[in-house]
Amino acid sequence: MKKFLLFCFICVSISCQDFGKLKILASLPLALDEVSGIEYLPDSELVWMVADAGNARAVFGVDPATEAVKRTIKIENAKNHDWEDLAADEKGTLYIGDFGNNNNARQNLAIYTVPNVVAIQDDRTTATRTAFSLEDQTEFPPKKSERNFDIEAFIYFNAHFYLFTRNRSASFDGTTKLYKLPAQAGTFEAKLISSFQTCKDPSDCDVTGAAIDHKNGTIALLTYNKVFIFKDYPEDRFFEGTVEKIKIGHKSQKESVSFKDANTLYIADERNGYEGGNLYELSLKN
Repeated sequence: MKKFLLFCFICVSISCQDFGKLKILASLPLALDEVSGIEYLPDSELVWMVADAGNARAVFGVDPATEAVKRTIKIENAKNHDWEDLAADEKGTLYIGDFGNNNNARQNLAIYTVPNVVAIQDDRTTATRTAFSLEDQTEFPPKKSERNFDIEAFIYFNAHFYLFTRNRSASFDGTTKLYKLPAQAGTFEAKLISSFQTCKDPSDCDVTGAAIDHKNGTIALLTYNKVFIFKDYPEDRFFEGTVEKIKIGHKSQKESVSFKDANTLYIADERNGYEGGNLYELSLKN
């Protein structure tokens, strides 16, 4: 009875909210209260999701049309220290970013690779592991004014991972740093290759998710109330192309983004009381 009343309250709360430019698609199940990464795989017609620290070491395949969890696949040889994002390649491989680092003190950063997740028949599998460090971090943690080593967003592109930091410095200026490392099993040092300044509001300018459209190369960086779109960049110098800032008009703990198609993003936010915990669409058409 309590669960039913909670469900009804959430439904009423959703109906009363203004979601800005977002179109709400689904209220996510309680297992994904702390959704931290999503990837849409067209071959499965599911949005694959993970949750962050303290949650299951599993990927969940959610049907956006019915809100149902259609697949749950446990990653047997992985630990969920702090899973913060999902990425994918053109072949349906999922990459799980276990690199959440709120205090900038972790030294066991990793990415797990799960090949061809759609073809997995069982409810469990194993993954290969890419362990890495950041080339410019020498203190764990560094001074509060220099804490820009938390990572909550990444993409797969041309056989490499590209990592975007969530800036937690006391002197916040909106800078996200971009690192690059090989997308293969082993231990590597992620190379700092660039940076980008989003905006200076520490409550709304942190990069919390990233996605790439593999068909056209468009990249999306997500904050709690904005999306930055990068196009027409040379090679992997993403910040040297064109950039468009889209204000969503709805502020919540959004930490997950994926391309549905060239003109549409899927976005998810964490549940906070009776708010959030939803899957949305955002149109990129003007």
